[in-house]
Amino acid sequence: MIVDDSALVREVLRELFVREPDLEVVATAPDPIRARELLRTTGVDVITLDVEMPRMNGLAFLETLMAECPIPVVMVSSLTERGSELAMRALELGAVDIVEKPKLDVRAGTFALAAELVAKVRGAASARPRTVRRSAAVASALTANPGFRSTDRLIAIGASTGGTEAILEMMSAFPLAAPGVVIVQHLPLRFSNSFAVRLDRACRVEVRVARDGDRVRPGLALLAPGDCHMRLIRSGAAYLVKLGTEAPIGGHRPAVDALFESTAVAVGQAAVGVLLTGMGADGARGLLAMRRAGAVTIAQNEATCVVFGMPKEAIACGGAQHVLPLEHIAGAALRAVA
Repeated sequence: MIVDDSALVREVLRELFVREPDLEVVATAPDPIRARELLRTTGVDVITLDVEMPRMNGLAFLETLMAECPIPVVMVSSLTERGSELAMRALELGAVDIVEKPKLDVRAGTFALAAELVAKVRGAASARPRTVRRSAAVASALTANPGFRSTDRLIAIGASTGGTEAILEMMSAFPLAAPGVVIVQHLPLRFSNSFAVRLDRACRVEVRVARDGDRVRPGLALLAPGDCHMRLIRSGAAYLVKLGTEAPIGGHRPAVDALFESTAVAVGQAAVGVLLTGMGADGARGLLAMRRAGAVTIAQNEATCVVFGMPKEAIACGGAQHVLPLEHIAGAALRAVA
């Protein structure tokens, strides 16, 4: 089902999806009120949802939908500052993924995003929509944990579909003195800025978007910018971030594999690698490289993943030393560096 107040957007999305033999547009709606009416009589596997619409805000509809009848939702949002903030809120409420809505030529801009739209809708069809709630018990138990040898150790995290909430749950359990953290989450640039702000507000450690040459240090988490690969290099006793705009790896920039493979080389056994929920295989090869270099490696288990793609591939190739539910990963990562 396509839900958007623009008749042109609805028409273009329908045209785009019906070209795919495995996709069917069963309904379109100009607003959430009409969408709710259609859901009573129409079987729907995935909804594409605009954020700002008349009669009912897309977020209000999403919150109600996740509470009453969870259906995978892909948000189609503009890249204005407000749109980015609302999109982050949508992920918090249970949306599976986000696609940037083109600003100017709607038809040409949307068809330019055809591969991304189709891939995310297909991925959403097999997703488990859920609203992640952080575990206060885990957070409070870990806060009192002293003894991190955090000056020479770090945690590298990779995620994609469903990862924003998984990372938030994991990071909110970290104490102020946690080891340095580096993160790759597949998000467009402006969304990654909003995500970093949201993490920073929710977590004890400082979280911000990485800058080229940043030093990884205790109490700081660095998020890869949405348009750059992020790698680690060693400089004396320090680890530094190196950003680059080389070609996408496996269709992704930033790529989790780029971060993990560089971490294997620069940090070796002093690192912990964590691969969370996501569609595809990005990070599997890199996690295996980290394990071979002596790092502790962790993959999220199927039951708690929104999409069990990236962790599944890492497990299959032997990259995951431990396979854990999301609520146990923060504790395991911190114990590994203690």
